Amino acid sequence: MTNPLLGDWATPFALPPFAAITDDDFAPAFDAALAEARANVAAIAADPAAPGFANTIEALERAGEALDKVLGAFFAVSGADANPARDALMRDFSPRLAAYSSEIYANPQLFARIDAIWQQRDALDLSPEQERVLMLTRRAFVRGGAELDAAGRARLAEVKQRLATLGTQFTQNLLADERDWSMALSEDDLANLPDDVAAAARGAAAERNADGAVVTLSRSLIVPFLQSSPDRELRHRAYEAWAARGANGGVTDNRAIAQEILELRYERAQLLGYPSFAAYKLETEMAATPEAVRDLLMAVWTPAKAQVEADAAVLADMLREDGVNAELEPWDWRYYAEKRRKAEHDLDTAALKPYFQLERMIEAAFASAHRLFGLEFTPVDAPLYHPDCRAWDVTRDGRHMALFVGDYFARASKRSGAWCSAMRSQQKLAGDIRPIVVNVCNFAKPAAGKPALLSYDDARTLFHEFGHALHQMLSDVTYESVSGTAVARDFVELPSQLFEHWLEVPEVLSKYATHARTGEPMPPEMLERLLGARNFDQGFATVEYVASALVDLAFHDGKPPADIMARQAEILDEIGMPHAIGMRHATPHFAHVFAGDGYSAGYYSYMWSEVMDADAFAAFRDAGDAFDRDTAAALERFILSRGGSEDPKALYLKFRGRLPGVEALLKGRGLDAAA
Repeated sequence: MTNPLLGDWATPFALPPFAAITDDDFAPAFDAALAEARANVAAIAADPAAPGFANTIEALERAGEALDKVLGAFFAVSGADANPARDALMRDFSPRLAAYSSEIYANPQLFARIDAIWQQRDALDLSPEQERVLMLTRRAFVRGGAELDAAGRARLAEVKQRLATLGTQFTQNLLADERDWSMALSEDDLANLPDDVAAAARGAAAERNADGAVVTLSRSLIVPFLQSSPDRELRHRAYEAWAARGANGGVTDNRAIAQEILELRYERAQLLGYPSFAAYKLETEMAATPEAVRDLLMAVWTPAKAQVEADAAVLADMLREDGVNAELEPWDWRYYAEKRRKAEHDLDTAALKPYFQLERMIEAAFASAHRLFGLEFTPVDAPLYHPDCRAWDVTRDGRHMALFVGDYFARASKRSGAWCSAMRSQQKLAGDIRPIVVNVCNFAKPAAGKPALLSYDDARTLFHEFGHALHQMLSDVTYESVSGTAVARDFVELPSQLFEHWLEVPEVLSKYATHARTGEPMPPEMLERLLGARNFDQGFATVEYVASALVDLAFHDGKPPADIMARQAEILDEIGMPHAIGMRHATPHFAHVFAGDGYSAGYYSYMWSEVMDADAFAAFRDAGDAFDRDTAAALERFILSRGGSEDPKALYLKFRGRLPGVEALLKGRGLDAAA
């Protein structure tokens, strides 16, 4: 019987044939596709013809096409719908993929061909995109150890394989801790919660085949619980469990794993001639150096901490007014901040939620993309990996641009957080290949027949991930290696964070923020209060984020600490971390940094991109219209369509004519007065 993952897929939009795929199909398909990729690379290296761009660089671009197809399907389910079989496959695949990568970079014949092309590049009449792809390819080989001796290449390969194994284990441990913990709530407990939070707690129990209601460690449930439960002891228990993910002892404890990851990353950097992993990692980013990152973070930390200290005094007074003679704690902050928001801005999160229906927010994102870029979204019936998933055909002027898949609801089989991925990326080398783009979120699933209601932060997350999706959908390059979001890590968040601004455009909210029961638009006075409070509690949000980014940077900027948890505590003490706020991501559950190399020494990148997104949205304000088509066309032409085909700094300069300073960020967060 033919493996459904191999060969052509006779499915709508050439989607993976999920209806025909079983978990037993992945391993043999992976084996076959990996063997084919290895053979293709070996043939390129051994080609007797003189090295040229087509027979070497372009051939490498296409060497793993079958493998990319198999992994596109597998990674979609392994992150969003995990099970024991898929977890085991990931533990098998990850080190083997790392070994395959190391083999490519350690192939002296292959690097000799690439280097020969590089040396004669000025005589090859390459297009600017081809020049960029050649530079990036050669740089990847050098940074992958191509210039090391045999012993160095062998050790680097061992390090990369071990890091792949550890990253997978870190992720699976975190998912296990999030999946296995729950706290039962009594009917009296539920009576003190907003209806939507109580309903989400009942739904979480039902998903676990339990009676009653439970709080879980899904952010979409635990954050509203911490914001709304008046029971301080329950908040304490829930917060401590959330903060302890990955640090509970036993087989799912991530502390020793994180320690080993830091040690191996440092060894990797040393092998390649860098003083630290941060120096190695940041060399290819816009920031370029650890010093530049630290300067940005501290420029924001100082006013944010000042704002937090002022806010903490107010919240501590509210705690004492409730008869609690104790210090303000991290499990108190969200609860009293919500009470303060209601008192000062007459905004109640529970009263707001009915206006943020998932369906209407999807419509709002689609409508904004249509007004900006002319995109149309048509629902399609297609085979997907989970019943909760939905798909839309994305077109412009009748031309197919992408298939967009939305997977919005939390479930025990899905890792936490939200992300955008591509089962297939845009490229032209193998034909006019259009992408399959997936947005994955963790919103609370409603009871049958009820609308899904989002918090305002949930709605921002939806817009954020859709901004990433637009970067993929509007990509217009030849080579997949520079397609869509294949850009510097501190540039990739620009499109996503920029698109968040359209959620705050009054005409978007007035049209799409409609009440789930009455259908009436949000009252103008409520809309005014909502937008007026947009920077409420920004000190808290900034401090919890920047603290995590500073710990990440310190961990990687120099020799790894002997005891990571002790070092984390020291770093927080050095910067004066406020007692009543915890890091957004403490080390044992800092998946951005330890699940893989993506955001390692790079968690700062959200803030680096925010400096640009605040300035980029100002271009629309300067034009007098948030939907100004000329500005949108420039954004697409110079940023969204170009992927990594040009230097990101050059792209931003083409769009805006200058690089921004941190002032726009501080103003956007309402921290300029505290600076």
